[in-house]
Amino acid sequence: MLKRLCLLLICLLLAAPALAAQPPGDAPPDPRLIEHNKDFPKEVIKLTDGVYVAVGYGLANSALIVGDGGNIIVDTMESVEEALPVREAFAKLSDQPVKAIIYTHNHPDHVFGAAAFAAGGEPLVVSHSSTNYFLDRFLNTISPATSTRAMRMFGPLLPAGYHINSGIGPHLGYKPGMTIGLLRPTKTFDDKLELEVAGVKMLLFHAPGETDDQINIWLPDKKALFIGDNFYKTFPNLYTIRGTSYRDVTKWVASLDKARDLRPEYLVLGHTLPLKGADEIYKRLTNYRDAIQFVHDQTVRGINQDKSAGQIAAEVKLPKHLAEDPYLIEYYGMVPWSVRSIYDGYMGWYSGKARDLFPLPLPEQAALMAELAGGPDKLLAAAQKALDKGQAQWALELGDDVLQLQPENAQARALKVKAIKALVTGGVNANARNYLLTCALETEGGLTIPKADKKKVASEVIRAVPIARVFETMMVNLDPQKSAESDILVVFSFPDLKADYSAHLRRGVVEIRQRPSAKPDVVLTMDSNAFKEFMAGKIKAKKALSPEYAKVEGDPMKLMMFLEMFK
Repeated sequence: MLKRLCLLLICLLLAAPALAAQPPGDAPPDPRLIEHNKDFPKEVIKLTDGVYVAVGYGLANSALIVGDGGNIIVDTMESVEEALPVREAFAKLSDQPVKAIIYTHNHPDHVFGAAAFAAGGEPLVVSHSSTNYFLDRFLNTISPATSTRAMRMFGPLLPAGYHINSGIGPHLGYKPGMTIGLLRPTKTFDDKLELEVAGVKMLLFHAPGETDDQINIWLPDKKALFIGDNFYKTFPNLYTIRGTSYRDVTKWVASLDKARDLRPEYLVLGHTLPLKGADEIYKRLTNYRDAIQFVHDQTVRGINQDKSAGQIAAEVKLPKHLAEDPYLIEYYGMVPWSVRSIYDGYMGWYSGKARDLFPLPLPEQAALMAELAGGPDKLLAAAQKALDKGQAQWALELGDDVLQLQPENAQARALKVKAIKALVTGGVNANARNYLLTCALETEGGLTIPKADKKKVASEVIRAVPIARVFETMMVNLDPQKSAESDILVVFSFPDLKADYSAHLRRGVVEIRQRPSAKPDVVLTMDSNAFKEFMAGKIKAKKALSPEYAKVEGDPMKLMMFLEMFK
């Protein structure tokens, strides 16, 4: 049941398909995107005395603060393997033990290499109080669809010549079998925390932006600010196409204002190169917050003029001075995507237009479009005509309609690939390029995004997931057809936790309670970690339900029927 593991964990468990390493000649990269590679050279940069930043080793940066008798690490890369070269580079600068690790936020590329830096020690691990919640959500309830979309967005499966960079870093550090070295936070805070480690005085404060748990770290003696992912050298991901809950951009602006008011002389970014100079930093942060506020304000203005999300997205353009700011080029985030997210954050999915209240399902739309065109062949001809006229988006939509009706239509499939690659040409956004090129290769049949092999998931990762999260995942994995006529109450008893949970499967819904509410049909008693591994597929049912692992009281057939509903 723990199929819904975190985005990066799934990335690390996939097996890359065999592909011919040849560049897509009809989708040349934008020269600016190639130039953007200079913003994350692989090197350790000395920002000021005792502050170093490792850039270009993976998707994110990691920073070293050298103290008196000990070191502090800020963010830890996406895996142990990605973190080890950074640790070795830092060791050449200071071989002192790591006294503290600080997570600026919960994203896997910032936290999953922590064990490499701890090196068997027990450093203080500091984060916002909500980081554990978001880590648990990553590790257990994220949708498989989101993971698939992330593979497209970051482009780790693209062959040589296709992938230029990942917008905020050179690449997502993806190799099969990589090790997740997550260390859970041991000290957390809500609003702010004054901390001194190895003689280094720090002020940590909550700064929600790209994530709700984002924190900034201020070193007053050095005038250095660690800003996490609230600022990097590209227009921000106010919305990410891999899928995310709404990012409150008004809080993001407020967090940038807090950062500006400190007037830092040194700025450490979670991605791309650090900055020096109080005036330069102030200017960049001001433009950044102004760009976010502009997109927010103009979106809300459009909402109040009864415009649709699509209409507003087409109309909102950054003012010239912001659009030309090198820190606001749309390498990673995009203004139109941001508009749509802000619209949805305020208004939800409905446009307010009568035609959108009961939208037709895609297959039905495709059938009616084909009927209007005079049949699928005519519809395909219209798609080809649109492509010939340079209307790639319209050609893609029409070609998709044909494939809705005739999935094996090779001509429609080839047209779709050409339309997708035509959309890529000239684009500066790395996310869009990677996503579209991956989709094109999937459509051609030359690339398949594999499913995660659950058996390779490390037991310690599975065991770290709270038991309540396991049951949350169970709820969303219930098969509604199989369970439509079922009524079964199972109690799961965990002696090691001194806790019981009841799961009442009731005709398409499973209700979870921490205490049994009625007489159960079955009671399953077992160790909570064994239960987690069983649900993750690490232990097969026959073994997991044997006397060695479990005690079953009641009707064992009903237990098997119950579990079958969640496959």
